[in-house]
Amino acid sequence: MAQVLEFKLPDLGEGLTEAEIVRWLVDVGDVVVIDQPVVEVETAKAMVEVPCPYGGVVTARFGEEGTELPVGAPLLTVAVGGAPDGGAAPAAEAAKAPRAAAAKDAESSEYSGNVLVGYGTAGPAARRRRVRHQTPAAPVTAAPAALVEPEAPAGPVPVISPLVRKLARDGGLDLRQVRGSGPDGLILRADVETALAVRDRAATVAAPAVAPTPARVAPAASAAVGERVPLRGVRGAVADKLSRSRTEIPDATCWVDADATELMAARAAMNAAGGPKISVLALLARICTHALARFPELNSTVDTAAREIVRLPDVHLGFAAQTERGLVVPVVRDAGGRTAESLTAEFARLTESARQGTLTPADLTGGTFTLNNYGVFGVDGSTPIINHPEAAMLGVGRIVPKPWVHAGELAVRQVVQLSLTFDHRVCDGGTAGGFLRYVADCVENPAVLLRTL
Repeated sequence: MAQVLEFKLPDLGEGLTEAEIVRWLVDVGDVVVIDQPVVEVETAKAMVEVPCPYGGVVTARFGEEGTELPVGAPLLTVAVGGAPDGGAAPAAEAAKAPRAAAAKDAESSEYSGNVLVGYGTAGPAARRRRVRHQTPAAPVTAAPAALVEPEAPAGPVPVISPLVRKLARDGGLDLRQVRGSGPDGLILRADVETALAVRDRAATVAAPAVAPTPARVAPAASAAVGERVPLRGVRGAVADKLSRSRTEIPDATCWVDADATELMAARAAMNAAGGPKISVLALLARICTHALARFPELNSTVDTAAREIVRLPDVHLGFAAQTERGLVVPVVRDAGGRTAESLTAEFARLTESARQGTLTPADLTGGTFTLNNYGVFGVDGSTPIINHPEAAMLGVGRIVPKPWVHAGELAVRQVVQLSLTFDHRVCDGGTAGGFLRYVADCVENPAVLLRTL
């Protein structure tokens, strides 16, 4: 007799309490093996696949794609050991014999243990097998009396990317009506965008052109009614963190303009020498880590319960990255011990992972100081909000030619504005000003760093 086991959304760690179902990777009736990914979910920090700790036949799924579930909510049920009713009809048993045999092979005397999202569970790699089903199935809220094959859909929808599915779902587009331009008819993002544009144009042409009259003008009271966007996922996490930062941290901001001409010249000389190219962000990161070694008060956090300032021994440098999912802050571990070349490579790796939506919770937590290069948006200055529970953030504006007094004469120089927002509980303005001035001095004269090497 089969034993039906319920698999619940596991604790995702890092304070995450819910996740949104992006895509089911298995259907009801599918055979799964231990540690096989069964669903792709999006948390406030990353998009990850959740592996199932049981091997058997899927008897039910809970939640449609786009549904947000709390930790501990049922995800699916798996029949382990045979048919869940203990005696299906002979015809059904014969039809399911190959699948039951596969389920038996997938079984283990022990389950795989706790699920660690993003890392899988313990067990031989040979057991892990990934099965992708591209057709979203309707949720099944109860296990069937026997393992009967579900109704076949009209045809498989060739979609791989969860972002493409989400784009279609947000636009109310049925993917079965879209013809893919990719290999083997794979539906790409451009196909969905084109289909949405064609549909919208058709709707505009079909809509009757009626001139508004005073009688049809909405009353003033309706002006407050507008589109409602749920604060969840990345947007919700950002809102919560920024609100907490402004609520708990008495922050202050100081800023200074700096002549970055010599820094840009030094970077050009380093890149001309051959080898991997060095980014401006990597040079600024090197400057920050050296400044934090001189002013360790800013590489700290406040333990409000114990009323203590905790000065941290290592610099784990976060940097703000804008993605399609929203603003994320990947963290470069042990940034103080890295070279400019190593920092450039790590920034590139984390930025690409952020754009692809493959950052893990470990990539997004544990930062001790944040570097925010908002100059990429074409702006000169800002007042950064501290990334709670850190104590400070350095903002960097765009580097642009400006009139500047250099060597006693007016000249056109490459100028950048630097902004430091700091937690006034960990230090006073003198410390913050000293940190910012040291950063500016290094930007204006990179040779200052040689004193610390």
